[in-house]
Amino acid sequence: MIFLIGSIVLTSYLLLSFKVCGKLNIPVYPAIVFNYITCVITGSVVNGSFPIQSESIATPWFRWAMIMGLLFITSFNLIGMTAQKLGVAVASVANKLSLIIPVILTIILYNEQVVGWEIVGISLALIAVIFTCYPKPNESENADSVPFLQKVLLPLLVFIGSGFLDALINHVQQTYVTKETNNAFLIAGFFSAATIGLMVLLYQYWKKQLVFKFNQVVAGICIGIPNYFSIWCLVHFLQDSPWETSASLPVNNMGIVLFSTLVAAMLFKEKLSIINWIGIALSGIAIYLIAFGNTL
Repeated sequence: MIFLIGSIVLTSYLLLSFKVCGKLNIPVYPAIVFNYITCVITGSVVNGSFPIQSESIATPWFRWAMIMGLLFITSFNLIGMTAQKLGVAVASVANKLSLIIPVILTIILYNEQVVGWEIVGISLALIAVIFTCYPKPNESENADSVPFLQKVLLPLLVFIGSGFLDALINHVQQTYVTKETNNAFLIAGFFSAATIGLMVLLYQYWKKQLVFKFNQVVAGICIGIPNYFSIWCLVHFLQDSPWETSASLPVNNMGIVLFSTLVAAMLFKEKLSIINWIGIALSGIAIYLIAFGNTL
């Protein structure tokens, strides 16, 4: 269970850190790029050396790691924008209720059984996403300046991107990766994200679309170390979990949604509407039904 707790706490920290970056006027994208560079360095230290060798390129998981890197940089940027513009609770729920996507793919690909209550849970989760992300006037500091279309599209894109990222990690972990190659797989994904992100970031600096400041590096380090270990904990939890994947991901995500929302409410005094609170309550019920519906 230590891996489950680690995944919940560290992932919640990441969501909250984006809110802090917004308050300190640190742009999201540079912090994310330096975060992935930090992830590569952290993983290499944990491994004892940089684990990617020339023979790694020929392995099946390496190609998936490159795709994972693209999803990393895209999804993380969307999560950061959503947390800053719409609040941590909205970003957290849109991100973690995306478990619907890997759960459905797991059922299709690995023939895991789904009982009636689990189907009810998946349906409730969809309603919960809409309710929780429903925009409320003045629900965040920047609410008035955020166009309504962004209030709808940002959570939706986070939902889709995070869902397919979780599905990819689970598929590769079950199909191609062993405990011995876990770290190499993660670092390859982070290296891909760092490379793609750095090329775009250097172009933005060159065009003066962004101005380099050292606090961007500091933010990247503060996000990157917990980010590496959050994914590391998730992968180990999926490998050692007493439940099937269709239950393990919801248990992990339920903890993140509830923990991050509670902490955000205390630290940032984020105010949620009645509709938002109904959505959060429904999300808890939905994830419980998905995780434990086969025991009811």
